[in-house]
Amino acid sequence: MDIEQIVREITNEVLKEVKGGAAQSDPKKGPCYDPSYAKYMDHTVLKPDTVRSTVKKFCDEAKEWKFASVCVNPTHVKYVSSQLAGSGVKTCCVIGFPLGANTPFIKAVETMEAVKNGAEEVDMVINIGALKDKDYDLVYEDIKGVVDAAHPKALVKVIIETCLLTDEEKVRACEIAKRAGADFVKTSTGFGSGGATVEDVRLMKRTVGDSMMVKASTGINDRKICDAMIAAGAVRMGTSKGIKIVMGEGESDCINCGKCTAVCPSGNVTISRNEY
Repeated sequence: MDIEQIVREITNEVLKEVKGGAAQSDPKKGPCYDPSYAKYMDHTVLKPDTVRSTVKKFCDEAKEWKFASVCVNPTHVKYVSSQLAGSGVKTCCVIGFPLGANTPFIKAVETMEAVKNGAEEVDMVINIGALKDKDYDLVYEDIKGVVDAAHPKALVKVIIETCLLTDEEKVRACEIAKRAGADFVKTSTGFGSGGATVEDVRLMKRTVGDSMMVKASTGINDRKICDAMIAAGAVRMGTSKGIKIVMGEGESDCINCGKCTAVCPSGNVTISRNEY
């Protein structure tokens, strides 16, 4: 047995344990249908030109497929909350999005309004420039203000925008988020130069341990990538491709390993911009 086969077998065992058993087939939805993936999906619609009809479509899909949440910009929170009421699907809202350059006060107020309008989870972007300036007190204040405004009614996910950070900065951001009392650390906004990688998710999970959860976002386009992120430690996926993942459609050879620049090391995948 070669090392690649061993790795595949171990990964399959981990995924089976995490997801709670084998896939449940449904002849109407195809042989690859696996509803156990649904609980990982934050069904995400964040483009600036998003209209109400698109938001409704995402809400209807999330209810049908029993996704974890629908993630939207603040302007849509009240509508999404009303659409999802009683469904078990949570309303998720981004804060300080996508740049993270608002002041802590503005982010806290934005969070309070989002929670008032029905947000049950908020995904806030850190002050990336402050982190790079090593102004860790400001980064902490930024996150803590959102945590205080959200808890106990809403969970807080902290977007650290990994594509703009060194490994040392990623670790520092995760440590500050943990100290501030956030619930998740999250890789990406989808508006940066790159998205989630397996290496980043693994590093983030190793940093926060069991005290926090990890959300991988941007570039989670098929089940193979989703499996790799779950194995690395992610328990949520920010993606608009949740239906394809549950259905097992559109598989490629890419697993977002993080080792590519302009060309895939395997030579089998065309590199394109990672998006939700």
